Amino acid sequence: MRRSISIALILGVCFAAPVYAHHVKQSASASMPVTTSSAQARALYEKGMQDYENLYLDRCNDDWRAAVKEDPNLAVAWAWIAFNSSDPKEVNAAREQAKALASKTTPGEQLMVAWIVKVQEGDFIGGISAMNDMLEMYPKDKHLLYLAGNWLMESEGSEQARRMMEKALAIDKNFPAALNDLAYVDARDRRFDKALAAMDRYVALLPKEPNPQDSYGELLRMAGNFEGSLQHYRAALKIDPDFVTSQLGLGDTYALMGNQEQARIEYDKAIRFAHNEADRLSFTMQKAMTWVRDGKFAEADKLFLEIAETAHAKEQDLQEAQAYRQLAEYQADDGTGLKYLQSAQDSLGHRSTISASDKDEELARILRNRTVRAAHAGDAALADKSLKQLEEMAAGSRDRVIQSSYNGAAGTLLMDQKKFDEAITYLEEDQNNPFTMELLVQAYYQTNQSDKLAEAEAKLRGSNVPTMEQALVVPAARLRRPEI
Repeated sequence: MRRSISIALILGVCFAAPVYAHHVKQSASASMPVTTSSAQARALYEKGMQDYENLYLDRCNDDWRAAVKEDPNLAVAWAWIAFNSSDPKEVNAAREQAKALASKTTPGEQLMVAWIVKVQEGDFIGGISAMNDMLEMYPKDKHLLYLAGNWLMESEGSEQARRMMEKALAIDKNFPAALNDLAYVDARDRRFDKALAAMDRYVALLPKEPNPQDSYGELLRMAGNFEGSLQHYRAALKIDPDFVTSQLGLGDTYALMGNQEQARIEYDKAIRFAHNEADRLSFTMQKAMTWVRDGKFAEADKLFLEIAETAHAKEQDLQEAQAYRQLAEYQADDGTGLKYLQSAQDSLGHRSTISASDKDEELARILRNRTVRAAHAGDAALADKSLKQLEEMAAGSRDRVIQSSYNGAAGTLLMDQKKFDEAITYLEEDQNNPFTMELLVQAYYQTNQSDKLAEAEAKLRGSNVPTMEQALVVPAARLRRPEI
């Protein structure tokens, strides 16, 4: 299991991290210092980092909260609360604390705070620049390399993350966190033999920790080995019954196997034991998706609407927007879908607590769906307006989700116009979205690219990620030859 500032499964473009480095002076210290006068605060901060590497994503927040109680001036602990918390009010407050205190810390800590703050505030390039300077200052700090690579996996794509993890492993070949992430990189590239070999090492290094078993379960599921996946998720829960992501993993695996009734049973357990409200809402969205997989859309509608209402009442605006967006994705009627997409966009404006990065990414997903829906409905003006807004967002940001959303939407419209060569240029920048992969199969057929067609078709049919896009595209694709 993995997490970074924003979890997303659709990979897009990436760019070379060293581009923005400012060639700062390398520190004489091998690791970044932490500015605090409290030994207890330092110990709690470091325990939080260890828990974060072992994917105890709520326990590390508790560690950092305890650290700032011991030393309210511990800027980097405030920064990581902002990075990892699911409470938008806490994120905002912690980020402001980190900003206010950063000037009292070392240059390396200032760069760490700037990386997190700038990204959350929408200055993606500034955040990347600060991160690169931090790494240039401390090139031998394996923990910093892991933190950067872990974030890069979601923000830019796999190759940047691979380089970071390989550097970390060059420093310590048995660094568990880096082994875990490197295995995910290989699995995304469908190099499952290599990924699972890394998992064997990861489990051997941390036999009493649940996350190696959890990660093993997820990678086996990605490879299509569902029974093996279930075994490893159960092994994780045997080590720690409170490791709720493994309980969620059971639900996701049963859903992908086609056993929606059992999936709902497992999801209910995950919902019951969720550690925070945002997770509870997200887990419930996974449960709602089982009704879509079952073709019982009225049941899905009912639950997604309940989620949106609960999220609104709990001031979880991001989850409210996500519920409406997913509700829109499977609607048969374009008008209804567009109505729910408007509700999703409205949700983003209820309060000012959503970080700029989360808000922009979710808006990009909404606009992508609106562009495609409007075009399908014959509303060319709305489709063009939505795509133009996406294009402007993409021009001003390197954020992977925004770039992917724009490329997917633009490629879809070009496919509608039968401009296959042009469409491919865009669609190839959004290759992990099942809707996009289905279009790429068609585009490769139309342009007589048989090798790429076979590769795209295999990737589409082998997609085992528990997302709405997978639910709507992949099972049907497996039952028929692509319509080409």
